[in-house]
Amino acid sequence: MNGKRREIWIKADVGTWAEKKSRITTGLESGVDGVLVVEADVAKVTELGHLKIAAFASDSETESESGVGEADIVVYGAGSEGDGTMQIPSDIADSEVLNALKSTFGTKPNAGYVELRGKKYEQFAVDIADYCNYVIVIGKDWKIIPLENIIAELQHKDAKVIAGVQSAEEAMTAFETLEYGADGVLLDTDDISEIKRAVELRDASEMGKMPLSIARITKVEEREMGDRVCVDTCSLMTLGEGMLVGSQSFALFLVHSESEESPYVAARPFRVNAGPVYAYVLVGEKTRYLSELTSGDDILIVNAEGNARKAIVGRVKIEKRPLMLVEAEVEGEEKRKCSIILQNAETIKLMGKTKPISVVDLKEGDEVLVHVAETARHFGIAVEEMVIEK
Repeated sequence: MNGKRREIWIKADVGTWAEKKSRITTGLESGVDGVLVVEADVAKVTELGHLKIAAFASDSETESESGVGEADIVVYGAGSEGDGTMQIPSDIADSEVLNALKSTFGTKPNAGYVELRGKKYEQFAVDIADYCNYVIVIGKDWKIIPLENIIAELQHKDAKVIAGVQSAEEAMTAFETLEYGADGVLLDTDDISEIKRAVELRDASEMGKMPLSIARITKVEEREMGDRVCVDTCSLMTLGEGMLVGSQSFALFLVHSESEESPYVAARPFRVNAGPVYAYVLVGEKTRYLSELTSGDDILIVNAEGNARKAIVGRVKIEKRPLMLVEAEVEGEEKRKCSIILQNAETIKLMGKTKPISVVDLKEGDEVLVHVAETARHFGIAVEEMVIEK
């Protein structure tokens, strides 16, 4: 999984307020990170919901002079050297934009805004980066090469690169440029579907794929009562989706969601009946105990192809139920043994090679999907050390 969080901002600085509001509310509903607006709209944006607000300062003035104090990020460059309104001086020390950035750098998050109108504008973006938290670069005609140049120049600086784009595809290209990619994008579109798709593609690319292996069942045994955990999420899961849970952190079983209809109970596609209180569950880059989960926590949903996405825990239910011990052997030269304990009920299923298999139908020789980690874990975090788990 990719540890770098890419930001998506919505460009909403032109047009009527109704047009800008439509972009902003769509962004809020879709899960974007920020919005770029004019100074006069900052107060109105704060009334719509909580997200990062970047606002243009007027004529390269400082924050105190321009009245953008309510914004989270003050942006310099529009109506000035950044967009060609004023010439970039031959001596960068004489730049109004640079001096405005210097006046706020370290006291309030700021950004430099540069439209890439030629090579000197690329250099201007690089020159101001030492006094920016963000450098917003807009290609007048979408081109990868100028963005590559800027990313290469700024990769060892603290300033984050926000690239102007007009579609979800351009956003993904910006994120993947030079492998390192832009730190974020400024999306300029009125197409609601493009805003939503950009967020979906970003989230999917950050989670990546979880490699899944085959484990062959070696034992299924009924056990007595124990405390098991149901994890109810704020997302609906579909066939093939569930959570990675196990008794050993090196091998986590894909426990299927309650997304299938049953003769005994209605489908609850938001739920995974995950296992007993001690079991590990993968929540991202690390594991947690099921008993530790609480409302508002992040959780990882994985499907049978290994595609992962984040969800939010809505509720955790711990109840006493009859249990079932399942032991398996992971395919490979070592044939490592692993296990999981689940509630003994028809609706609890492990994901098999082609379909979910109920624990009550599970038998020796059946094949199920597991995620195998090569490293041990310390407080849920992967570490290179020998740990024996039985």
